[in-house]
Amino acid sequence: MRYASITDRLRGLGSGKWAVHFEARRRAEAGDAIIELTIGEPDIPPEDDLLDVCSASMHAGRTGYGIGGGADPELAEAIAAKYSRRTGRTILPANVLAFPGTQTALYASMMGLAERGDEVLVGDPLYATYAGVIGAAGAEMRTVALHAANGFHMRAEDLERAITPRSRVVLLNSPHNPTGAILTRPEIEAIGEVCRRHDLWIVCDEVYEELIFEGRFVSPFDLPELAERSVALSSISKSHAAPGFRSGWAVGPAEFCARLLPVSETMLFGNQPFIADMTTYALTEPSPTAATLRETYKRRAELVADRLEGSGLAPLMPDAGMFILVDVSGVGMGGEAFAWAALDKGVAVMPGASFGEQAKDFIRISLTVPDEDLAEACGRLAEMARAPRTERQIA
Repeated sequence: MRYASITDRLRGLGSGKWAVHFEARRRAEAGDAIIELTIGEPDIPPEDDLLDVCSASMHAGRTGYGIGGGADPELAEAIAAKYSRRTGRTILPANVLAFPGTQTALYASMMGLAERGDEVLVGDPLYATYAGVIGAAGAEMRTVALHAANGFHMRAEDLERAITPRSRVVLLNSPHNPTGAILTRPEIEAIGEVCRRHDLWIVCDEVYEELIFEGRFVSPFDLPELAERSVALSSISKSHAAPGFRSGWAVGPAEFCARLLPVSETMLFGNQPFIADMTTYALTEPSPTAATLRETYKRRAELVADRLEGSGLAPLMPDAGMFILVDVSGVGMGGEAFAWAALDKGVAVMPGASFGEQAKDFIRISLTVPDEDLAEACGRLAEMARAPRTERQIA
């Protein structure tokens, strides 16, 4: 039987990067004791207020079809108000599209901005699904090396060297997964100037915006000179510990939203009203969740650095988010081999190669388990790193 070419373009770009994670789950189901440090799922539940709003909305009958359009009107107003406060400009509902999560917003944005023959530039390391959303649009992913020596920050000069006549979009991620790096205003201004000269769109995945440990977040969409070529994507998954509700959005120029609306509607004709009500509440009422998560993840990153000291493993302290990268090259192993060996010690971590060539000597550790479990896991990793190479179990 024949299949559409998208199935070939996406072959190998899906769950294959999560092989260690899936094997860890399989072993856990078989009865093995596994400390899972692979995925970014907050270890605290959503606030009761959010759940109460969602439940009350369902009981009030908000379980029918959502209306067509970019977002439920009240949700669109809430998102617009958030970005009006952030940017200091008047952002309108016409600048807003709602989606079931940031991943869907990414997919729709790529489908609307790039196609076969185009290139999308993205930093390496990168979040594991970026290759898929770019490939789904038919475009080619062109990577820009983010070097550990620069804190994995994208440099404007590196971006410019990667641009070709086929380049159409720069996909940024700040705060960054997997590194926790945050682009500064001068860096964004320099990247933006490159994009202006080459007439490129900037799509910025900002899902970790509320999880910055220190300092102030800056987005390309916030800068007036870049606003007409910038799209900001986010959700309540990380900020409100609500990943399972799949509630995200895209904010950009009104023309972008108007052109993307049919793409959005063909994917999901209207959002779930009860989730829209919950998200509206999340964006309009004070919430302690993000502050709690910021303090927790910063403390746990410091715990990892403390427990791994002197082991030959070198943590790279993040500036934001829920992960920490650890350089394992000092113990004579690559990240892939180390991750599989760690699994045999009952610790599941992500190999850095799942996020790109520049991270192949690293592992990514999720900071979303209780402190005592994280400390135990780090103790096992340190013990493994200190052991003679011949004693390590390498899958």
